[in-house]
Amino acid sequence: MRALFVTATGTDIGKTYLTCRLVEQAKGRLAALKPIMSGFDASDIKTSDSGQLLKSMGRAQTLEEVEKISPWRFAAALSPNMAAAREDRQLAIDEIVSFCHKASQECAPAIPLIESVGGVMVPLNASHTTLDWQVALGAPCLLIAGTYLGALSHSLTALTVLAHKGMRPIALLLNTSPDSPVSPDDMAQTIGQYHPDLPLFIIPRNKNHNTDIMPSALLDLIFAQFPAQ
Repeated sequence: MRALFVTATGTDIGKTYLTCRLVEQAKGRLAALKPIMSGFDASDIKTSDSGQLLKSMGRAQTLEEVEKISPWRFAAALSPNMAAAREDRQLAIDEIVSFCHKASQECAPAIPLIESVGGVMVPLNASHTTLDWQVALGAPCLLIAGTYLGALSHSLTALTVLAHKGMRPIALLLNTSPDSPVSPDDMAQTIGQYHPDLPLFIIPRNKNHNTDIMPSALLDLIFAQFPAQ
């Protein structure tokens, strides 16, 4: 599939933030989709994940545009299965996968970044997780982690779970956590001992949302996955 799946070791790790920065810096060569969104408030679209993604693509931050990239939206800021249950709804993985394929084709020639929800194993319904979604798409992925105390175990666990399903990220991005006693360099070095062949990038968390924080080597790596058609 001509798309890149963006997943993380947990929630609030920086998927939307880094996806926006990649899209902005790629200048039209990347697009963004976030098919499932919990905690959505239609009265505050601009600060929502989908609203930020739309802004990064230079598109209007309207409900009509949100619907095009985020068709499944829930009010409760919970895992999708729980948020859907509160609205007497249910997510069907085949419908999600079908949307991703269709929307990805419509993004061409830009390569879509499909932003997942929460972490690697978040439940979508009673029998499927975000990992099942990723496997069904068959798309390569980026894994995002923080550098907080405990992130080392979370990162190695996520990599092990992904490998169990035959999924190997094209890269691991360490989005630096504020006020962490853990050095990003030390964390990168330790992960490298377990995964020496995994490209790893340390990305500074920038409150000014500068668009030039993504290493050019990371963008080159992404584009190398998708030869020109």
